Amino acid sequence: ADAGDAGAGAALELAAAPDTFLSTTQIGITLVGILAGAFGGATISEQLAARIALVPALAPYGEGLALAAVVLSITYLSLIIGELAPKRIALNNPERIASMVARPMRSLSRVTRPAVRLLSFSTSAVLGAFRVKAAEDTPVTEEEIRVLIHQGTEAGVFEQSEREIVESVFRLDDRRVTALMTPRMEIDWLDLAASPAELLRELGERPHSRYPVAQGNLDDVQGLVHTKDLLGRCLSGGPLDLRSAMRQPLFVPESQTALQLLEQLRGARTHVALVVNEFGSVQGLVTLHDVMEAIVGDMPAVGAEPHAVERENGSWLLDGALLVDEFREIFNVGPLPGEERGGYETLAGFVMNYLGRVPRTAEHFEWGGLRFEIVDMDGRRVDKVLVTPSTPTAVRPADETNPE
Repeated sequence: ADAGDAGAGAALELAAAPDTFLSTTQIGITLVGILAGAFGGATISEQLAARIALVPALAPYGEGLALAAVVLSITYLSLIIGELAPKRIALNNPERIASMVARPMRSLSRVTRPAVRLLSFSTSAVLGAFRVKAAEDTPVTEEEIRVLIHQGTEAGVFEQSEREIVESVFRLDDRRVTALMTPRMEIDWLDLAASPAELLRELGERPHSRYPVAQGNLDDVQGLVHTKDLLGRCLSGGPLDLRSAMRQPLFVPESQTALQLLEQLRGARTHVALVVNEFGSVQGLVTLHDVMEAIVGDMPAVGAEPHAVERENGSWLLDGALLVDEFREIFNVGPLPGEERGGYETLAGFVMNYLGRVPRTAEHFEWGGLRFEIVDMDGRRVDKVLVTPSTPTAVRPADETNPE
């Protein structure tokens, strides 16, 4: 339409008033059906009845047989020529066909406008008499969009990666920030009481772009510093003063979803937030990078190990922090035991939930045709899990309990 295509402009005009367009179409279909039936009954039926009467055995039933034959023939041709074939052609070339027929349909719509208005008024009057209110348009649901994206991917309209990104965006409102954050025990932070030499050593051994600054421990976070601010002060010959470089941190509750976090980060114009529980204790640190990973997949930093590594024998070495959604995608399994209750969001959480206790290194169990072996424990945290597909079996129900 923007390129000056009159047909496309007419199509957009009709799309903007679907009620009028559909009423016009219905009037046309109804008139064609009535005229075809009247013409067939008045002409073809009589001629066919005369021919059937030539057969003595069928002569008493000639009119009835002729009428039945005409009705069936007209119905068949109407379905093929008037319904199925045009729709198939339009579905195969929607834009071109819409542009071709839009202008004639717009003209027909203008001609039949009085009839359309009369029918609309009559329909409203009948509905009003029965106290039936007009239904509001049903909004497009998330599931309908998923189906359309799936169909588009199968048809080659969308790439598989595009489909995965769209589905990941839909899942943002179902994921809590606790599934994305760096746990408290893994946070590298700076102590206000540390000496300049200790601070330089910490910055050199654990380089990050930002650090939480606390007084004694993470339960007393004072602020957030950017490495570039500290570096700028050092290069200019100034003292390594954390207080003067601190910025106000953003705190978010652990019950917040990833989508809410994204909106809050954008509103606060920051890339980092500290996750706190109901008692105000810091539980973890989450960044915009974590949210992007939830959308596009794992993006490990330089030198960082990926969360999932496939080995030559078909087994997988998985990080305990691997999200359950990503685990299900790798092994194509259904919901895990206890997942629907929201008891955990990572592979480590699944292992502990299934066993009902803190596991030990080298401990193993099987579920859903998969063998899980605890390869490494970081204190009481499940760090690495080796998952090996065993003999293919049906995935067990999500409410299955461990016999142990």
